[in-house]
Amino acid sequence: MKGALAKMSKKRMTNRKGFTPLEILSRGNNMRKPAGNTPCRRGTALKRSASKGVKFLTGFTLIELMIATGLASTVIVGIGAVLVDSQRGWNAMYERAYCDVVTDAHVARRLFDGVVRNASSQTISLDEAGTWVEVYTYSDPCSPVVDLYAKFQAKNGYLTIEYGDLAGGATLSIEPVCGNVSSCVFKSAGRSVQMILTLDDGSRSITVVASAVMHN
Repeated sequence: MKGALAKMSKKRMTNRKGFTPLEILSRGNNMRKPAGNTPCRRGTALKRSASKGVKFLTGFTLIELMIATGLASTVIVGIGAVLVDSQRGWNAMYERAYCDVVTDAHVARRLFDGVVRNASSQTISLDEAGTWVEVYTYSDPCSPVVDLYAKFQAKNGYLTIEYGDLAGGATLSIEPVCGNVSSCVFKSAGRSVQMILTLDDGSRSITVVASAVMHN
């Protein structure tokens, strides 16, 4: 009888879910605890965040900005100096290759070579001082008679070529070859003719030696 009463009392003390009143009471106390936003727990959370390596965004100081600006200015000035030196070198090479004395010397050498190569090898006239030379050519390539002359002469700072009629001695044309002539000497050896031409424009001087052989 006593055992049956004990079982019944124990069954009354148990709720529907199978928990005793003491267990229900302890669960209720746990549920009533604060959610964790107390000052103590908030400070603990901040300490944990700091310990985990949370970084806050910061800007540049004035000193750091001045140092960066100085370094960038130094690099820009260095690059500008290199570019200026390169431009000066390019201008110097261009002037050396395409200045007036260089182009005039090239034209004089090509013309002298062409005229002398087409001249007759029978005779040639040369000044004793070498200031002028005269070669003889054909008005018609199929003609066997030499009837024209071509005379190179340097005078008053210019090198000219004079074309004329050999039979009558009349001058047909006088064409300037180049200017800035400081000296010009002609020489002859056998069937070859040589011209030593020096050009000077005041800033640059160049000497050209042209030699050609008379083929006709």
